Amino acid sequence: MKPQIRKLVTFDEDILIEGGRSASPPLRMIAVAAVIKNPWHGRGFVEDLMPEIQAMGPVLGELLTARMITLAGSGDAIEAYGKAAICGGDAEIEHASALIHTLRFGNFYREAVGAKSYLGFTNTRGPANTQVQIPLMDKHDAGRRSHYLTVQFSIYDAPAADEIVLALGGATGGRPHHRIGDRYADLKMLGHDVENPAAV
Repeated sequence: MKPQIRKLVTFDEDILIEGGRSASPPLRMIAVAAVIKNPWHGRGFVEDLMPEIQAMGPVLGELLTARMITLAGSGDAIEAYGKAAICGGDAEIEHASALIHTLRFGNFYREAVGAKSYLGFTNTRGPANTQVQIPLMDKHDAGRRSHYLTVQFSIYDAPAADEIVLALGGATGGRPHHRIGDRYADLKMLGHDVENPAAV
């Protein structure tokens, strides 16, 4: 089974001024999304989602990753990354989760950008024009707060009740003028071991 893709959407913005000051260099935030037919729609409660995950996850992961790399110019250009899914009203949240929470989907992007950290994510349900929110983090260091960003956009006619929107997002840097430090400084101030945060 191949995914039935109705449309592909691209988001691209350059932030030139933040807090009244020039952003140097400008921060570029990008995303690509696929609007697909929900393969489990109309079938009632489907116990085993794996056949569709195995068949569709790699196709969608490879497609969206290729478009992200083309948009960014290279995997090295992307410093922060994340993913998201929104299913329409006639679906379970599990349907949105199924196609993005699999290595068959995410590993294409992770490997293309040479990442070490996990992909931040959202998975939710909503009608057409629901805002796609893709939380980003540094691709190498999940504790680097400068790269905690969110790519936000909406698709005016998606998802329909029987569709799923799958998206990848990225940024070329951290927030302009970031100045809140990282989690490691907080751990030290609290007297925690940076290598073992649960220890006091």
